[in-house]
Amino acid sequence: MCGIVGLFLKDASLEPRLGALLTDMLVTMTDRGPDSAGIAIYGRPETDRARLTLQSANPEADFPGLADAVSRALGCEVSLRVKDTHALLELPADRLDAAREAALAARPGLKAMSAGERIEIYKEVGLPRDVARRFSLADMGGTHGIGHTRMATESAVTTMGAHPFSTGPDQCLVHNGSLSNHNSVRRELRRKGMAFETENDTEVAAAFISERMQAGESLGDALEATLKELDGFFTFVVGSRDGFGVVRDPIACKPAVMAETERYVAFGSEYRALATLPGIEAARVWEPEPATVYFWER
Repeated sequence: MCGIVGLFLKDASLEPRLGALLTDMLVTMTDRGPDSAGIAIYGRPETDRARLTLQSANPEADFPGLADAVSRALGCEVSLRVKDTHALLELPADRLDAAREAALAARPGLKAMSAGERIEIYKEVGLPRDVARRFSLADMGGTHGIGHTRMATESAVTTMGAHPFSTGPDQCLVHNGSLSNHNSVRRELRRKGMAFETENDTEVAAAFISERMQAGESLGDALEATLKELDGFFTFVVGSRDGFGVVRDPIACKPAVMAETERYVAFGSEYRALATLPGIEAARVWEPEPATVYFWER
């Protein structure tokens, strides 16, 4: 049992409040997942700039001097902003892959959380309220985001086992459920060149969608493919550069509710996650249908 939240803003005036709104939604789901929590925020892109979010178990040793080391390796300006156990590197967009390699070479203990023009992922072990406070999530703005509170059932309680999982540029996924064929799917994806950091079944789902999109499929098509290729019980909420999508397995035993107004589209594992959103009393509220793909993009 885990808790999922998602918020896609149509009204730009709400963008400064995205982090605060998502934090309230996430904290409300604490009893569905007290082990760890995480959030992916999509901000407005900066021209020709990209973002690399990194995590360290020893930030006092890993983060000082990291920006200079990456800058020397790339021969370009790199900035660094530290948030507790995470750091955000900002750099030229065309050097993103090289920056990741340089950062991990300079500090082998680092873990890459996300990379892209818009995405930032922050996740850690602990109660959602504490995780949100550590990273000042409520102060962040953006256009859309997703979050997750985890109750571990099939792998250890670790930072890397927390959601969201990001396996492609500006892509991430959160999951409530359990996949029964994740080992065979992981082997096939490895043959196609996908890399994995954990044994978590959710990372397999994220990589499955990323591989499909890298092969040219749309987000909607990739979500449709999960219904044919992934076995088990699942509700997925997926973030992409320009939007987010939702899909439930054909049995749909994991709870889910959505709401839409002229200002936003929201997702929660339970309605109480949506109850404090502005204008929720006038929203169209519904339960997503089984084996049906929903997605919104700019």
